[in-house]
Amino acid sequence: MYDTIFLLVKATIQTTHKNVHEAIAEIQETATCTITNTKKVKIHELTLMDYKLKKA
Repeated sequence: MYDTIFLLVKATIQTTHKNVHEAIAEIQETATCTITNTKKVKIHELTLMDYKLKKA
């Protein structure tokens, strides 16, 4: 069976950015993620989705 699932990530951060959206944008540019296959689940495609931010 093929299906699409969405996994959320929770992160607690400390930043010197004055606006949290700047911190989010910076993390989105450099973030990496590793999700591996299991015996019963094979990962066919993995995409980190950008959080759509309003321009400050």
